[in-house]
Amino acid sequence: MRRKLYGNNISPACEYCSRARRAADGRVMLCTKKGIVPLYHRCRRFRYDPLKRIPYRQPALEKYDAADFQL
Repeated sequence: MRRKLYGNNISPACEYCSRARRAADGRVMLCTKKGIVPLYHRCRRFRYDPLKRIPYRQPALEKYDAADFQL
């Protein structure tokens, strides 16, 4: 079995569905099958779209000085 992008165990949510798009207010999704639904609604017509996933921000790196690298 081929491994999908971001893993095989993606919980269905309209926020990541290819059949839905975000409404102007940003709190609901406009689904082609169910109409207006909340962001985390799920249905059996879910089809994952990896381009809708927003990646988390990377944590800031720690600051090092020259003393940290001396033996």
